[in-house]
Amino acid sequence: MSAGQGSTGNVIAALCSFFLPGLGQLLQGRVLAALFFFVITGVLWVVTFTLGGWIGHVWACVDAAMYKARS
Repeated sequence: MSAGQGSTGNVIAALCSFFLPGLGQLLQGRVLAALFFFVITGVLWVVTFTLGGWIGHVWACVDAAMYKARS
């Protein structure tokens, strides 16, 4: 689905991951990565109350934005 790093699809996926971590990875067809980011970010929010949750959100965004599909 994604054409590569910096493509429009990756930008949309990164924005989706900001609002719901893992959603961008799910749009890219990466189900396990989506589940990982959803669970990890949720755990970080609960454990750290703020900072860890934001780190999880940013990490999910960067991962979605930098994803490069195998050819």
